[in-house]
Amino acid sequence: MSSINGKTIWVTGASSGIGKSLALKLSSYQCNLILSSRNKEELLKVKELCGGSNTISILPLDLTNHHQMEEIAEKAISKFGSVDMLVNNAGISQRSLIIETKVEVYEQLMQINYLGTVALSKAILPHFIANKSGHYVTVTSLMGKFGSPYRSGYCGAKHALHGFFDVMRMEHEKDGVKVTLVCPGFVQTNVAKNALTADGSPQKDDDVATQNGITPELAAKKMISAIEKGKFEVYIGGKEVKGIYLKRFFPKLLHKVVLKSHVR
Repeated sequence: MSSINGKTIWVTGASSGIGKSLALKLSSYQCNLILSSRNKEELLKVKELCGGSNTISILPLDLTNHHQMEEIAEKAISKFGSVDMLVNNAGISQRSLIIETKVEVYEQLMQINYLGTVALSKAILPHFIANKSGHYVTVTSLMGKFGSPYRSGYCGAKHALHGFFDVMRMEHEKDGVKVTLVCPGFVQTNVAKNALTADGSPQKDDDVATQNGITPELAAKKMISAIEKGKFEVYIGGKEVKGIYLKRFFPKLLHKVVLKSHVR
């Protein structure tokens, strides 16, 4: 029997991309789902695609509203009486050179990708501790492990998530709290189109690497496998995953490989 059965799972960024695919796959399990994003209409569509049952609830959420996270967490808990797992999937990417990027863009990336995720995770932590059980599944990126041009602020925010959640795991293992960090590479989503450019406007255009990435359905499948195995970290993607090991053992070689890749 799957360890997911019987659990209540809260997924952020559930209206599209990996989050949507994860919700669809999880809906085939015997679990309760809470689906969050800023777009209520899209969440309702995802709920219907998942079967529209009373085991699926939507909860609109904007990660920039840090001061509202405790209230949001209470609402999530009230949906089914408990939350067993929080999937921190919501976020936004970037495509701009450092020299051209406004500081306000870096602030926005940190507000959403890092501080919003931290605020939400802290808000649900007392509930996990009280239950002596809880699982954070935080979607970072391969860019949380090594860097790439045009993604400086995105890389910075994702690296920060690794630092925070590694400590979360250490401090609260005694409380039954688990942490799985999910590091996708290129996945066929709208991440590039929605990415912030130097002035904070969306890029609107896709890129070849993203178009040629793995499907969000495959990413979701691999995520569920990692969750069930209780992995600390999982790396998901194509050949770009090799960058993890190049960074660890041959950092200068990785530097040369990334510069030659012309990834935009």
